[in-house]
Amino acid sequence: MNWVIETILQHRSIRNFEDRSLSDEQIRTIVECAQAASTSSFIQPYSIIGVKDKDTKQKLAELSGNQPYVENNGHFFVFCADLYRHKIVGEMENVDFSTTLESTEKFMVALIDTALAAQNAAIAAESIGLGVCYIGGLRNNLHEVCKLLKIPQQVIPLFGLAIGYPAQDPDKKPRLPFHHIYHEETYQQDRSEIEKELKHYNEIVSFYYKKRTNGKRDDTWTKQMSNLLSKQSRMYIKSFVESRGFCLR
Repeated sequence: MNWVIETILQHRSIRNFEDRSLSDEQIRTIVECAQAASTSSFIQPYSIIGVKDKDTKQKLAELSGNQPYVENNGHFFVFCADLYRHKIVGEMENVDFSTTLESTEKFMVALIDTALAAQNAAIAAESIGLGVCYIGGLRNNLHEVCKLLKIPQQVIPLFGLAIGYPAQDPDKKPRLPFHHIYHEETYQQDRSEIEKELKHYNEIVSFYYKKRTNGKRDDTWTKQMSNLLSKQSRMYIKSFVESRGFCLR
């Protein structure tokens, strides 16, 4: 096993950072690593907004559900699906491909490419001793996020990435069993086997939480998912996406 794989396998979310900013060189390296990710047909449909300003971070923290690590970190990155520059490309080349930009397919390409870039950034940061935490809470109020960051049409902020020097060393959270995730040749749909693996995973997760909280929390993965998915969340997203010029076709 090499150090790259070790870095990936040791990932954990860091939610407590030292009061220490990233250097400009670190920021540039992380962004360049993000740009090195694979991109569909060389489209590169994403942008990254870096936030240093304390007041802006504080507002983003509030919009994300008052998560303190959105405000207190070494640097905050906002990853955006971005087809705005491609609209400009069409105007530069005097070609109308608005129908293509408004397609669900190009929306999916933008989402996938942005996620690939972000994961490259996360691994790069962790490889130099930094900690990371993805922030999906930005989607709590995307209208306000767009106003705050002056984001134009054809651009959607998808999530944030808080990066900094770790001030904690949490245990690695156990993932689903290998054979529950990896299917060979065809999708394995044996319900009894799925339930068996989920019950075993519940035991692992329960032990993890008991150990982490000295017995104060006894929870399972299926219970967490049941509580999470039984509540409607961010149901405005579809109309917001369409209002930004995506998924209209």
